[in-house]
Amino acid sequence: MSDLPAGAHAGLHDVARALARWTFRPAFKITVRGDDRVPRTGPVVLVANHMSMVEPQLLFGLLPRRSVFLVKKEMFRGPVGKGLELIGQLPVRRGEPDRTPLLHAVRLLRAGGLVAVFPEGTRGSGDVRVAEQGAAWLVRSSGAIVQPVAVRGTRRPAGARKRFRPKVDVYFGEPFALEVPRGRTGLVEATERLRTRLADTVAELDSWRASHGRTERTRDVRR
Repeated sequence: MSDLPAGAHAGLHDVARALARWTFRPAFKITVRGDDRVPRTGPVVLVANHMSMVEPQLLFGLLPRRSVFLVKKEMFRGPVGKGLELIGQLPVRRGEPDRTPLLHAVRLLRAGGLVAVFPEGTRGSGDVRVAEQGAAWLVRSSGAIVQPVAVRGTRRPAGARKRFRPKVDVYFGEPFALEVPRGRTGLVEATERLRTRLADTVAELDSWRASHGRTERTRDVRR
């Protein structure tokens, strides 16, 4: 069974991964830690924080195996949308019940694939203060392991000066098994456990960045 959706082109997927791996190198100073923790085989639900449009593309290139991302449906238009389909990404409607892409994702996971989700649902602070239930539902439906990953530095802080090759850090936390009991209550509780583990991974990265002088100063914009 394939680790990509039907209709995807494995060769194009691998070319796109290689391009994504190097596209941001000229713009950012990228440090990756913990990528050896990512299981090389078997079903994995990757969960990441979300601050900008850069994270999905960056992680797609940096992951050591093929990956399928749940991408907002608005991106699937014109040549870009066709390209996303050919490399095996799945469209999802934000803020609406839409199980079709989740069912496709479950099939991929049961075949041993890796599916990436941004549980916050939309771009924000990246601190993972809220999480939607899709990731936990995928775990319950497939028995996948959860791989948390934190990314910092992709978005310029409010009030900060324009940056030249800012430091971007990608940190893969310890993968973990997540028990998701049946019923809505079990899903809600598991989602909170998942959110906490991802938020802890982000906090670990923030602590490391602070200890290495990699936090960015903001200008005092008060008048």
